[in-house]
Amino acid sequence: MYNKLVNKEAKMAVIGLGYVGLPIALEFAKQIKVVGFDIKPDRVELMKKGIDPSNELEKEEFDGCDILFTADINDLKDVDFYIVAVPTPIDEHNLPDMTPVIKASETVGKVLSKGNYVVYESTVYPGATEEDCVPVLENFSGLKFIDDFKVGFSPERINPGDRVHTLTSIVKVASGCDAESLDNIAKTYELVIKAGVHRASSIKVAEASKIIENTQRDVNIALMNELSIIFNKMGINTFEVLQAAGTKWNFLKFFPGLVGGHCIGVDPYYLSYKAKQFGYHPQMIDGGRFVNDSMGRYLAKQTVKAIIAKDKNIKGARVLVMGMTFKEDVTDIRNSKVIDVIDELKSFGTDVSVCDAWADKAEVKEEYNLELISEPSGLYDAIIVAVNHKQYKNLPESHFQKLMDEKGIVFDVKGIYRDKFTNLTYLSL
Repeated sequence: MYNKLVNKEAKMAVIGLGYVGLPIALEFAKQIKVVGFDIKPDRVELMKKGIDPSNELEKEEFDGCDILFTADINDLKDVDFYIVAVPTPIDEHNLPDMTPVIKASETVGKVLSKGNYVVYESTVYPGATEEDCVPVLENFSGLKFIDDFKVGFSPERINPGDRVHTLTSIVKVASGCDAESLDNIAKTYELVIKAGVHRASSIKVAEASKIIENTQRDVNIALMNELSIIFNKMGINTFEVLQAAGTKWNFLKFFPGLVGGHCIGVDPYYLSYKAKQFGYHPQMIDGGRFVNDSMGRYLAKQTVKAIIAKDKNIKGARVLVMGMTFKEDVTDIRNSKVIDVIDELKSFGTDVSVCDAWADKAEVKEEYNLELISEPSGLYDAIIVAVNHKQYKNLPESHFQKLMDEKGIVFDVKGIYRDKFTNLTYLSL
């Protein structure tokens, strides 16, 4: 398979062209023939013009690529090597929603031929590839796993908005259903991954390795969030504590904050779900999720308390929230925990306005039924800097003073203005 791909006697298809799939498709398209498939025709049309709908890649990244962008399943019929890179979200009950990856498996199954390879990159719980996806491939193709087609798992490790740790510079974990498939899959990824490929002993090991990456971060951030609540009660600034503790060489540098998005805020639920199927209740993982999921409401309540402490009526108080995306310097608003802050503030009767330097107004309206404002206007009782976009990092205190009276409150979630404010009331986690 590897030799056929390199000699352009075989084609690769990437199913799902979001912030994970598109970079992979373009990198491979510089080396081999690629079909980029997405179920949204409007996104496909943008990519045909060299535009990344996720605003992660520049137009130049599309240059010199041997790739066909399509939403037509018929364009997949002569493909030999499939990479599935679709989202794996959670539902309203925080349970895994495998619908996208199952639907993608159905699509691949309909065009799968003998001798083909299917590699999954979507983050899932250990066992999902072989127990949930393979039966779908078999059912829709009429082919037999291993005898007729090979399957592997190679978890995505892309960090949205990160211009340093890019796709090619991060070691890739690869796995296969047997020794032959592992060798072909690993060598194929080595075509584009400059940092090298780690060959996992099994598909389940590769699946587990990915899901604990984000679970580890989630638990550590939860500890910082819990410490910030404790230190706030003691009148101690958490960021100053972390700065002091961080002078020791082996101190792990995590910070408090809102934990959303489609990785850290989601993946631990997948692992917890699978653990419970084996009769184990993961207390630390679930505890970390509870702490992080409650931080938006906690932050809002602290803001409300601060407004009341200024002898102001909370009902009708004007609050400006700066930032709506799930993290800094990205356009992605999916699973943003800023909405928890907004909803909690509104439950107290406050008048909340929201602005963002990166988010798309139409997407925010569709996802959260929320109108972003273009520019702040009038005077606010409190301003919450929820996301530390680069446009916000160097704003002087005078910028906020123009938007507030002398009793104004600034809640700096990520502590980017520490030691810079002298007149306004300053709060942080």
